[in-house]
Amino acid sequence: MSETANTPDDATTGTSGDDPVTLVASDLDRTLIYSAASLQLTMPDEQAPRLLCVEVYGGAPLCYMTETAAALLDQLARTTVFVPTTTRTREQYGRIHLPGPAPRYAICANGGHILVDGVSDPDWQAHVARRIAGECASLGEVRAHLQAAGDPSWLLKERVAEDLFAYLVVDRGALPEGWVKELSAWADTKGWTVSLQGRKIYAVPKPLTKSAAMHEVARRSGATLTLAAGDSLLDADLLLAADRAWRPGHGELADCGWGAPNTEVLRERGGAAGEEILRRFLRAADPRG
Repeated sequence: MSETANTPDDATTGTSGDDPVTLVASDLDRTLIYSAASLQLTMPDEQAPRLLCVEVYGGAPLCYMTETAAALLDQLARTTVFVPTTTRTREQYGRIHLPGPAPRYAICANGGHILVDGVSDPDWQAHVARRIAGECASLGEVRAHLQAAGDPSWLLKERVAEDLFAYLVVDRGALPEGWVKELSAWADTKGWTVSLQGRKIYAVPKPLTKSAAMHEVARRSGATLTLAAGDSLLDADLLLAADRAWRPGHGELADCGWGAPNTEVLRERGGAAGEEILRRFLRAADPRG
């Protein structure tokens, strides 16, 4: 790995080399950024918060943060090693424009890529590829099973992300009860895991984890404290690996009642949860306690 990638960046954290370094690894979608529907703006319209658009897709606004959350994230990114940690591909992540200074590190493709100043680290790519090849059934075998088991009545799209994992876009209302559970049982025997998030069903190799990538970034940045947040089953390993973690009151983890000793469960849902997660990050990262 390059010397640059292994050297803690004091300018990123606003600290001197002797100060403790806090790394914040946070999921993005439905954790820090939200579609219009997932914001859950339940208050009267005249009391709704002002919003900042952080992603445009197909010429239309797609994802937002409240302006309060944007200000909190700007502060966080200037005082910690803030690492966006997402299942999105690099291309999908590239559409997001977060407030604050550009993160030096980002984790994409559920840990398949560590971006350093926007460029994927080739040594990390090779490390991940070796583990998947040695421990899992091939992507081709898993895709073939997904295509054979799917039904056109509810399967809308089948996609591959970064040649690392596959996902289906489905009609949730027409999806047969128990289908995801059956798929999960089959995938488990092949060294893969399955996660249902909104309209997407992900099939991901077990070695492809956000936590492994977070540990690598923590090593490179010299982090002495790791904080994390996420809402889906694909975030569970990340939350478990952090020193302290938070999950919102919505999402896949909330639906199944997931919890862990190091993870605080927030009551807030939607955009309000994004704000509260950022407040918790800032308080936990404050050396004054």
